[in-house]
Amino acid sequence: MFEYGPMPPLMFGGMIVFLILGFPVAFSLAAVGLLFGVLGVAFDHFSPALLNALPLRFYGVISNDLLLAIPFFTFMGAILERCGLAEDLLEGSGQLFGPVPGGLAYAVIIVGAVLGAITGTVAASVIAMGVVSLPVMMRYGYDMRLATGVIAASGTITQVIPPSLVLIILADQLGRSVGDMYAGAIGPSFLQIALFLGFIFVVSKLSPHKMPPLPPEARTKSGRELLWQVAKGMVPSLALIFLVLGTMFMGLATPTEAGAMGSVGAILLAALHRRLSWTLTRQAMATTMRLTAMVVFILIGSTVFSLVFQGMDGGHWIEYLLSHIPGGVVGFLIFVNIFIFFVAFFLDFFEIAFIIVPLLAPAAHALGIDLVWFGVLLCVNMQTAFMHPPFGFALFYLRGIAPANVKSSDIYLGAIPWLGLQLILVLILILWPQSVTYFLKEEAVVDPSTIQLNIPMPDAPAANPGGAPAAPSFGVPAPPSFGAPAAPSFGAPAPPSFGAPN
Repeated sequence: MFEYGPMPPLMFGGMIVFLILGFPVAFSLAAVGLLFGVLGVAFDHFSPALLNALPLRFYGVISNDLLLAIPFFTFMGAILERCGLAEDLLEGSGQLFGPVPGGLAYAVIIVGAVLGAITGTVAASVIAMGVVSLPVMMRYGYDMRLATGVIAASGTITQVIPPSLVLIILADQLGRSVGDMYAGAIGPSFLQIALFLGFIFVVSKLSPHKMPPLPPEARTKSGRELLWQVAKGMVPSLALIFLVLGTMFMGLATPTEAGAMGSVGAILLAALHRRLSWTLTRQAMATTMRLTAMVVFILIGSTVFSLVFQGMDGGHWIEYLLSHIPGGVVGFLIFVNIFIFFVAFFLDFFEIAFIIVPLLAPAAHALGIDLVWFGVLLCVNMQTAFMHPPFGFALFYLRGIAPANVKSSDIYLGAIPWLGLQLILVLILILWPQSVTYFLKEEAVVDPSTIQLNIPMPDAPAANPGGAPAAPSFGVPAPPSFGAPAAPSFGAPAPPSFGAPN
C-alpha cells in the first residue's frame, strides 16, 4: 500500500480536511495542489517541468467544446422554471388524477419527469414543483412529510433523465460520449419513475388518509377539458424534448448544438405563455453565469490537484487500493457506491464528478467495467446528494419556497423513504447491468488479423520498339510525340514492374 510513498495519502487527506473546514472547493483544490507541488519538487518526487503543463491544462478546460452545453442547458432550465409550463402541466394532471387517492402525488412525479427531460437541472424542477403543488397538497389534507418528500424526489429525477448536466460532466470525466451516457440513462430513468409511482400506489392503499383524493368540488373541469389542458402543456414539452434529445440520438446535433436549440425553444415557450420579459431573461442569464463560473473554477482547481496528484503517483496508489478490494468487481462496486453515498454528505454532485470520479475511473477500467454503465450507476447514486442532510440541495430549495408553517424536520424526514428508493435503484443497476447497456449501440469489433488489403496490380507493360519495356502508364495517356524519334535504350535495364510478372 505504501510502495508509492506517503505523499498520495497525505495529499488526499489534506484535501478532505480543507473541505470539511468549509473552504470553497475550487480554491481548496488549487491550494492543496500547489502546496504539494512545491513539496514534490523540493523532495524530488517529480521534475519542476511537470508544472509547466498547467497552462496547457487550463487552456484545455476553457476550450472544451463539450462543456459549452452546460450554460445552454442551465439557461434553458432557468427560462422554463419561470415560463408557466409547470403550472399548466400540474394543474391539468392534478385534476386528471385527482379522483384517485394519491392523484396529486402521481401528477407531481409524472410532471417532474417531463420537466426533468426539458430542463436538465434539479433546482428548476424542485422550485417549480414546490411553488405550484405544495400549497394544493396542503389545502387538501396531504401528509406534510409525504408532500414534501414527493416534491423533492420529483426534482431529483432530473439528475438521471437526459439532458442531465451531471451526465454531461461524467461523460467528459470518463472519456465517453454524451450520447452514450444519455442512451445508458434511459432504462434507469424509467425504473426510477416506476419505483416512485409504485411507492405512491402502496402508500395510497395502506394509508389513504395520507394522500386523499381531491373532493368533488375541487374537480371543476370535465374530462375533455382536462385532456385539452394537459395537451396544452404536454405537446410543447414533447416538441422541446425531441428538439433537444431527439436530434442528439439521431446524430443530427452535438450536445452543445442541442443545448443551443433547447435555449431557443425555451424562449419560444416563454413567449407562448406570455411570460417572456427582459426581467426573466436577465434572471436566467445571471443564474447561468453563476453556475458556469462555479463549474469552471472547480474544474481549474481540480486540474491543479489532479496533475500534482498524478505526479505523486497518486493514480497508481488509488488503483492499487481499489483493485485489491476483496470480491473482485462486485466488491469494488459495493465499496465505491458506499463511499460515494457518504462523500455526498459533504460534497455536491459537481465536486464528486470533478474530484472523485477521475480517481475511480482507471481502477474501473482495469477491472473491465463498462465506463458508461459505471458512470450511470454513479449518477444514480449521486442523486442522494440532493436528498440527505446536511447539504441536500433539493431540501434547501424546498425549504426556501415552502410556507413558514412547514417544519424543516418534516422536509428532512419526508425525504428518507425516497432516499431508500434511490438506493434500491443503485442495487438494481449493479445486479442488472443490462438495464443500462441494453440501449447502447454495440461497437463493431474488428480482428486485425482478418484484414486483407487487395490492391489491384497494373497490367504487364508492353515492350517498345527499341527493345526496352515501356514504363507502366497506370491509365495516364502518353504525351504526344510530335514525330520525335524514341530515345535509344543503350541496354538500360527495364524499370520495376511493381509486381507484374517478368
